[in-house]
Parts: sequence; C-alpha cells; structure tokens
Amino acid sequence: MTAYALLIGLVVAERLAELVVARRNLAWARARGGVEYGRRHYPWIVLAHVALLAAAPAEVWLLGRPFVPALGWPMLAVVVLAQGLRWWCIRTLGHQWNTRVVVVPGLPLVHRGPYRWLRHPNYVAVVAEGIALPLVHTAWVTALAFTITNAALLSVRVRVENAALAD
Repeated sequence: MTAYALLIGLVVAERLAELVVARRNLAWARARGGVEYGRRHYPWIVLAHVALLAAAPAEVWLLGRPFVPALGWPMLAVVVLAQGLRWWCIRTLGHQWNTRVVVVPGLPLVHRGPYRWLRHPNYVAVVAEGIALPLVHTAWVTALAFTITNAALLSVRVRVENAALAD
C-alpha cells in the first residue's frame, strides 16, 4: 500500500503541475482574446478527477485490495504511457493547451504530434489512466465508477470542444 500511495502522490503532483501550466496558458489565451466554452461541465470534470485520486487508495485501504503482479505491473505501464501521451499533447499544443476549452480566435488547429492521428489524444490518456491507475492495486470499483462517470463527462466535453473548434 505504501508504494501505491506514493504512486497516487506522484499522479497528484503531476496534476498540480498540469494546473500550473493550464493557468499560465489560460492567461496567455485570455490576453489574446481567448473565449472559454463549456464552463458548466468543468467543475464536474475536476470533481471526477479528484474523486478518482481519493477513491482509488481509499478502496485499496478500506477493502483490503491486494497488489496482483499480473494485473498491477501492466496497469502501471499503462499509467506511465498515459502520462507520456498527456505531456506529449501538452508540449505539442504549447500555449493552446488547457484543462478548459479555450479558443483563441485566428489560431489554426494543430495537426502535428499525436494530433496527426487522433482528434482528442489527451482524452485517450485520461481514459487509459482512469482505468489503469485504480487497477494497479485492483481497485476495480473505482476503475468502473470513474470509467462510467468519465464517459458521461467526455461525451459532453468532446461535443463542446468540437463545437468550439468549429466556430
């Protein structure tokens, strides 16, 4: 459990680093006339992600979920790959990346990096991490609950983002 708590702590630190980048990029976008879309769903996304990071270790601790190497090690690899994909997206989008949906008028769509192959690669990382992070330590209830919640939130988020990018 100690190693798992460390992993969760590292993911929390990574998320905080994302928020620092996102705030800087939001200020950059607003200074250039950036328009935010979908504000109403954003707090629900934040809540879901905070719940994931709290529920996974809570489930492990409260329900005595074991570390099963045949499941845990591959899921850890997926978590690491998801972080790599997420930061590839952040690096590729540069100042245009944000945790919110913000469009700066006149900027073209990005079609390099992972965006050459996928329209929303960051969400692939989110889905993969949301399943894999809890399953590193067999917290399957959290993995299932987050996956269902995240699917509902992403169905809204992707529609909002696609509409914003089409404007």
